[in-house]
Amino acid sequence: MDKNHRHTVLISLVAALGGLLFGFDIAIFSGTIPFIKPHFQLDAEQLGWIASSLYIGCIFGALLTGWLTERVGRKKPLIIAAVLFAFSSMMMGLAAETTTLICWRIIAGLGVGGASVLSPLYIAEVSPANMRGKMVSINQLAIVIGILLAYFSNYLLAPVTDNWRWMFASGAVPAIFFFLGIFLIPESPRWLIIKGYQDKGEQVLKHLLPPKEVELEIKLIRRYRQTPSLKPSFMDLFKKGIFPLVLLGITIAIFQQISGANAVLFYAPVIFGKAGMNVNDQLFQQILIGGINLIFTLIAMQLVDRLGRKSLMLFGSGVMVLLLLLIAYAFKHELFSGYLLSASVLAFIAVYAATLAPVTWVLIAEIFPTNVRELAISVSSTMLWIACFGLTYAFPVLIDKFSASQTFILFAGICFVYFVFLWFFVHETKGKRLDEVKE
Repeated sequence: MDKNHRHTVLISLVAALGGLLFGFDIAIFSGTIPFIKPHFQLDAEQLGWIASSLYIGCIFGALLTGWLTERVGRKKPLIIAAVLFAFSSMMMGLAAETTTLICWRIIAGLGVGGASVLSPLYIAEVSPANMRGKMVSINQLAIVIGILLAYFSNYLLAPVTDNWRWMFASGAVPAIFFFLGIFLIPESPRWLIIKGYQDKGEQVLKHLLPPKEVELEIKLIRRYRQTPSLKPSFMDLFKKGIFPLVLLGITIAIFQQISGANAVLFYAPVIFGKAGMNVNDQLFQQILIGGINLIFTLIAMQLVDRLGRKSLMLFGSGVMVLLLLLIAYAFKHELFSGYLLSASVLAFIAVYAATLAPVTWVLIAEIFPTNVRELAISVSSTMLWIACFGLTYAFPVLIDKFSASQTFILFAGICFVYFVFLWFFVHETKGKRLDEVKE
């Protein structure tokens, strides 16, 4: 790896700490479930509301970030996201009632939603085309590391007095490291050049690309340098050639959330509780899930620029259909004493981690033209969080009112529909420059 690539990797790792906090915040709640349910005497619907309230903040965070990044760049919104993460984590730990807890989860969601837009956008803009897929996948790697850290934190804090409070408050620790790291990375060179700061943008590019590629990259970026007449608006997303890409980005984002994987990641204690496991075993299963999630995300990073985006997505959605049916079968016939349920769940998460989880973010970062990229990514991410809100609210209600077997059969049907959609409507973007991707 040459000097330019090393520099790209280092600043991408710092930016991806936003993804780590994103993963930590969405996963930490799952470990609190066995403790806050009796503490606040929650039924299934109340649990779903508290869990999903985070994603209300995510929706607005994604929307506001798209507007903010176009005006002030990428670094300042990253700083805001880090502050929101840290402060809201501590305040959730101090919550005395469910209303207060919900309010702070919404505020935390503003940071999570912002990070969901900022980290992949920033990484895509500082990465050369031949390694962009792998670099954007670093964001997904950071997310799964954050999820695993949250699971470990939950497992270790479970025996502590006021355990759920400490679980929530623990999110402030990585947030502080993220806040400090942001000051070590440059502003996006693409944003600098588009906004007329050519010298600054060129200096950043010289650290990221070989000398012979710097001038070509500047020319490609300057083709889309914004003027008042070209300033993107929501109406631009409805233009011919743009609107189909927006619909594609929205659909990809929604299906990633409703595929069933996040139900496992967010509600593993509820799922394994249905299989008769005690709290300690439920939290240990989460660590196994987090470990598998991490291992197969690393594998995905090696595959995404070799095999391409579409082939990985097709493989993932197809195999996930089969594994979801196997999980449903295990619940239907109460096959809990052996390893069928645990092995099926772990295999399901492994396939998701190697395919749909990282490739979704890569595609969303790649498919839009430069002049509307921030806005289009923001809209796609917003729809992703709306879908996540719906799933997180509905899952405990579904699994409470219907059988676990029926719930996982529903997810299998969703993945089958997604497989068909990918086959007919998604085009390959592997190896193309951001300004060359058309669909």
